[in-house]
Order: sequence, then C-alpha cells, then structure tokens
Amino acid sequence: MAMAASSVVVTLDRPDNISLINMNDMNLESTRFHEKQKAASPKQFSWVLLLKLQRILACIPRAATSSWAVLGSIKRRVASSDPEDPRYRGRLYMFIKAFLALSVMALVVEIFAYFKDWDLSIPHSWEVDSLVQWCYMSWMSSRTDYVAPLVVALSRFCLVLFVIQSLDRLLQCLGCFWIKFRKVRQSDVEDDGASFHPMVLVQIPMCNEKEVYEQSIGAACQLDWPKDRFLVQVLDDSDDELLQHLIRDEVVSWREKGVNVVYRHRFLRSGYKAGNLKSAMACDYVKDYEFVVIFDADFQPNPDFLKLTLPHFKGKPDIGLVQARWSFVNKDENLLTRLQNINLCFHFEVEQQVNGYFLNFFGFNGTAGVWRIKALEDSGGWLERTTVEDMDIAVRAHLHGWKFVFLNDVRVLCELPESYEAYKKQQHRWHSGPMQLFRLCLPAILTSKISWWKKANLIFLFFLLRKLVLPFYSFTLFCIILPLTMFIPEAELPAWVICYVPIIMSILNILPAPRSFPFLVPYLLFENTMSVTKFNAMISGLFQLGSAYEWVVTKKTGRASESDLLSLAERECKSQTEEKIQRRPSESGLEMLGKLNEHQLVKKRRNRIYRKELALACLLLTAAARSLLSAHGIHFYYLLFQGMSFFIVGMDLIGEQLS
Repeated sequence: MAMAASSVVVTLDRPDNISLINMNDMNLESTRFHEKQKAASPKQFSWVLLLKLQRILACIPRAATSSWAVLGSIKRRVASSDPEDPRYRGRLYMFIKAFLALSVMALVVEIFAYFKDWDLSIPHSWEVDSLVQWCYMSWMSSRTDYVAPLVVALSRFCLVLFVIQSLDRLLQCLGCFWIKFRKVRQSDVEDDGASFHPMVLVQIPMCNEKEVYEQSIGAACQLDWPKDRFLVQVLDDSDDELLQHLIRDEVVSWREKGVNVVYRHRFLRSGYKAGNLKSAMACDYVKDYEFVVIFDADFQPNPDFLKLTLPHFKGKPDIGLVQARWSFVNKDENLLTRLQNINLCFHFEVEQQVNGYFLNFFGFNGTAGVWRIKALEDSGGWLERTTVEDMDIAVRAHLHGWKFVFLNDVRVLCELPESYEAYKKQQHRWHSGPMQLFRLCLPAILTSKISWWKKANLIFLFFLLRKLVLPFYSFTLFCIILPLTMFIPEAELPAWVICYVPIIMSILNILPAPRSFPFLVPYLLFENTMSVTKFNAMISGLFQLGSAYEWVVTKKTGRASESDLLSLAERECKSQTEEKIQRRPSESGLEMLGKLNEHQLVKKRRNRIYRKELALACLLLTAAARSLLSAHGIHFYYLLFQGMSFFIVGMDLIGEQLS
C-alpha cells in the first residue's frame, strides 16, 4: 500500500482499531510557529526588561528610606550617648589612637605617591625632586630593612598560634561527631532514680534582680521532689530595701504553700557571688544535705530537673558535678542574641560535651549544676580570690580527683544579654577571671598528684590555648597586623589566613546551631570585633591591671518563654477561687513594686559611644583605603566590612535599641 512520506501508521492490539494519521502539513505548521515565536521574542524580552527595571526602581525608595533611617539612628545615638567611662579606656586606647594617627599619615603619603606616578618598585633609581620624595624613599628603605622583618616575625608567630587553635577546634568537632555517630546520651541511666531521693539544697544567689526574682523562685519551688527532701535558699545581696521586701514576701508566700524555702540577706556584699555562696554553705543545717544545686536568678529549671540529674550520682562516689546545658528564652530577640547563641551552642554542644565525655572535666558554668557537697568541701569550698569562682572550684575539684558529667539533653531556660553594654561587661569578666585564676592555680597544678597529661591539658589547652591564645592572636593578627601590612607589603598576609580558614572555623562553630547559618558572615565579623574587649580583659587579668576584679551583674529583662506566657494566660482565665500555683502580688506588693519602678526610672540609662571600637573602625577603614590603591582584592573587602562592623558596635547600634 503506497502512502505519503509524512504519514504515520499506528497499529493497536485490536485489528479493527487501525488509524492513519496524516502529517503532511506538520513541517509547514512548525515553520509558521517558529516564525511567530521569533516575531514575539523581541516584544517579550522588552517586557521582561521593563518589569525588572520597575522592580529595581521600586527598591530604590526603600533603600533610600532605610539608609536615611540608619543615619538618623546614628545621629540620635551620638546626640544622646554618654562617652565610655575614662577608666575603661586605658593604655590600649592610647595605643590604638597613636597607631591610627600614623596610619592616616602613611595613607596621605601613599595617595600623594600614587597620583605622582612614582615607581614604587624601584626606589633606588629615583631622582630626588622634592623633600616629600626623599622622605618617602627613606621610609621605603627603613621599611624593607627594619620594620618589615619585625612585622613578618610577629605575623608568623600569630599564624602558628592561629593554626594550632584551629586544629584544636577541628579535633573538638571531630570528637563531637564521634559522640553523635555513637549516639552517646549521658542523660540515659539504667536506674531512673525512682527510689533515690537524697537530701538536696537548692541555692538561688541574686543581687538587685528586680525583673527575674519571682520567676526564678517560683521555678525552684516547683521542682518535682519530695517536699521534705529539699530546701530552697534564696540568697539575696540586693541593696534596695523595697526589692528586699518584695523578695521576702515572695518567699513567705511559697512557704505558706508548704515549700521548704528560706530567705537570707547579707548586709555586706563581700566576695560577690562567691562570698554569697560561701556564707550560705556555713549554715548549720547544710550538714544534713548531700547535694547542692545552684541556679542564677534568671534560670528557670523544669520540674523534672532533679530527677534527670541526681541519678547520675547513684553508685558513683567519684562524681562531683553534674552540669546541665543552658537554653535561651530570647535567642531570637535581636542580632546580638543570635550571635551569642551561636557561640554558646558551640560551647555546650562541642567543648563541654567532648571534654566531659573524654576527660571527665570541664569548667563549671556557675549555674544549672548539681554539686556533691563533699566534693565542694574536699576542694576547699568557695573562694573569693577571682571573678570566676565557678571555674576556680572546678579546677580545684579536678585536681582532687573528682569527675564531672555533662548532660547535653537536660536544658534549663535562661536569658542572654540583649544590649552590647551588658554583653561587653560580661565578656570582660569571663576573659579577665581565667587569667587571674591561671596565675593562682599554676603552682597547684604543677604540684598536684594528677597524671602528667591532665596537667598538660589544664595548662596548655584549658588555660593557655583557649583562654589566652585565642583573644591574643585574634586581636593582634586581624586588628593590628593585617591593617599594618597594607602599608608594609613585604609582610602581606596570605588569603587563606584572611578568608578561607576563618570561614571554615566559623562554619564549624555554626554547625551546632544550623538555623543560624545565614548569620555566618556577621558572626565572623562580630567575633573579630569582640577581640578588642577580650584582649583587653585578658591582659588586665594576667597582669592585674585596671578593672581586673570588677564584678558587674549582667542586666536581665525578665522575658518569659512561650510556655510561661501560655500558662500565665490560663491562670488569668481561671476562677479566683481556684488554688494558684504561682503567687499573685498582694495589694501592698503592687504598691511596693510601683515605688520600685519609679525609683528605677530616676536612673535613666543612656546609650554609649565605645571609643576603642570607633578608633579601630577608623584604623581598618584607613587600611582599606590603602588596600584599594594596591588592588589587594580580598584584603580590601575584609578590611572594609570589618571596619564597618567595628563602627556599628562602637556606635552601640547592635543589640537592644534604646530611645
């Protein structure tokens, strides 16, 4: 049967269903379609361009409005800010200012040489035409012969420290991955402790904690434990008489509900938190208790906290401490709390979990932990010699052979500092105290009876590498040497130091908090920005300078978790005749609270300008301008963004926004 060349025969299973489909005109129709498509393509392309242009133009007013708002915020901050206390500037601030002045002078000369088209690569072939050119030639010669070798030597030393610290962090992450791979859970015990109810002392040290005293006392009094087997000590160091009455009334209300709780107030706040805990442990009734639990004033433990922690002591007389992990109520409040959450998640998930599993030792966090009272007494009790009494007692207990257990799955709610001022003071104490302690503990570590590798871990890893080396190289390498190398090309830092290794380390830091991955770059910049505070605190603690022994209570806001808000709404809906599990303030209590709030409003808090950070911002931006002349590429972008980060922090534009 003859058929057209463009016909197709389709045969089906059934012989009566045979169809002939003629496709003679397919090629013609296809040609017409392509011609129409070609004719329509320029029009469609033009419409796409117009739509994209419209979107770009629509973004310009929003960008301009945002920029104007930022500038207005900066202007208001400058107008309403108090300069940082001169006591906290010190010699480091003077050094940064002098370094900045020299950098600006060098930049002016470099710009002059750039526009004069001087051949900077062949300085000895110049013909001296002016005094400025002669000075520049002298600087080039002395820079090559004297300055550059010193900078290169210092940069290599910092690079060695940087690599060692990076390897330590990498090994810790590998240890954490191994724990996850083996599915090790320290919170799982063979016996749930249903018949294990030892006597427990619960301590809540506080000082002027107006915002959080009620929720902390309430959480401690609601712990699920036999009422006759635990005692809550509210250890108040407040110097406000109205607040003392409020805290005392709260304690009385819980005592009326049948909770065994006592109120203690010290008239002389000697030794700060260590003195407060030491005074409480001196009570006669403490000898009747076997364990002591410590909660700071902003911590809210779940009712089953004791049931999850105390069983780890059963049948293990060498366990001295069981530490729970912190969980943050306000971690998504602002950029500052998000960045803190990244740091602390790595601290708990990696550092403390790995050290607890492999070494049975880590630094006590000062709260959310259970101590065996015998371990405290055997280690010498609380001492008032440093501002990190928690780390002090942990090191002494380790030297006496006590083991620690870290529970990554048991979490206690608490707060993060929401303002940069509060966070900066907290970090100053956390980095100054370890250096004080290292000076005091080094002889005891060397003469202790623990094994040599435990001594090496304490000295080189716990103290030197993680408490001294990290802030030293972070500040020296990225805030001093890097901008200096822009004016001394002979000592230029390689790109892997500036970009690749820091980004890899930051990614490892963020892994325990994967939801924070979009904040990778802000986290990297902010950590380098905080290096000036940590370096200053480390130096002051190591050499006993300035405010090494200053203790400032971290400001709290009293924020509640979602579950707390839901339970509060449910309680408000209940009948007034129902028994309340949380105390409602009495009329007199409301009056006292109102007076207390009026008293607090008198001391209006103002924003600050942080001079060290602003000076470093100018220094880094000056170096960025010099880098632009030399087309350094990645160095320029790093210096630019790091300088902007220092500027934002120096203007107090991060964290809690105050009007």
